[in-house]
Amino acid sequence: MLPELKEKTRKLLQRTDELGRYLDIENKTKEITEIEKTAAAKNFWNNPAEAQKTMQHLNSLKSQITKYQSIIKELAETSELLSILETENDETMYPDISRMLEKIEDKISEMDLQLKLSGEFDKNGAIVSIHSGAGGTEACDWADMLLRLYLRWAERKNFKIEIVDSLAGDEAGIKSITFIVKGEYAYGYLKSEIGVHRLVRISPFDANKRRHTSFASVDVIPEIDDNIEIKIDESDLRIDTYRAGGHGGQYLQKTDSAVRITHNPTGIVVQSQNERSQFKNKVTAMKLLKAKLYELEQEKKRAKVEKHYDEKGSIAWGSQIRSYVFMPYQMVKDHRTGFETGNVQKIMDGDIDKFIHAYLSQKTKKTP
Repeated sequence: MLPELKEKTRKLLQRTDELGRYLDIENKTKEITEIEKTAAAKNFWNNPAEAQKTMQHLNSLKSQITKYQSIIKELAETSELLSILETENDETMYPDISRMLEKIEDKISEMDLQLKLSGEFDKNGAIVSIHSGAGGTEACDWADMLLRLYLRWAERKNFKIEIVDSLAGDEAGIKSITFIVKGEYAYGYLKSEIGVHRLVRISPFDANKRRHTSFASVDVIPEIDDNIEIKIDESDLRIDTYRAGGHGGQYLQKTDSAVRITHNPTGIVVQSQNERSQFKNKVTAMKLLKAKLYELEQEKKRAKVEKHYDEKGSIAWGSQIRSYVFMPYQMVKDHRTGFETGNVQKIMDGDIDKFIHAYLSQKTKKTP
């Protein structure tokens, strides 16, 4: 086992060297010093929006360097421990060393991927919508299972979740739900989930225990910063208030202050019902509308073959991006990358990073 551990350590050291060159630590450190000098100026906060943007960039730079230095330290300590164990001819801790190296490798891969997420809004939060598709009650239950998957994933990342709108299924699960994932790179990661997700299992709702196929779609758009200016004419809006409660699902508060906003020129409809205050629900709904309008404008600029909603496809057979098979065998397979695993339960508990990494790595390679 020792030769394998030494070889893995050598490869990880090589990867950290490559990562360090890509990070360009020296220039980033200089940039941090310059920004801190600028931030110390008396007039720095005269333009709060611009100042906040600068501080976010500063924090991002510091975070990158801190993460890199932490990886270097962990790898050096593990390498030193391995050398000591080799000298003492102690093999009892080799399995622990192997697990430590795996964790370091995951951190390197994560950081490497983040550096490649260079889209304008990849660092932003994500607005996620899940809609049940073909399959009735089965599909509603499947949409609910996907929601649980993403909530668990966000919890693993220490991201915060804000449920905005939900519609429960007639018998079980949810027909649709919209929620915001707040955390650095949430959109960059979750954009890989856009599309139709297919489930094959023995239905718990079928007395004859037959195998059923269900579909649900996932849509993801970036949460837009307040300092991004999107012009919205109030005369183009229809604003309705209504009571949210009753059959609204387990994820929302019951309230008389729900708000629905319709943007007449585009037909886009957004709604928020999770706040007790009508004003707060309106603010949230306007945030959703702003994000959707911005995404719509971005879509118009892209080539038709790359359009976000073309990639998403219809919520039915043959359009799925990923299949989750519970029976007659267990497998989750991404049809875009070919990546698959037989550990279905682990995936349903939110451990989808390898699927995300496989997709984003593939997209990065295709980008010139």
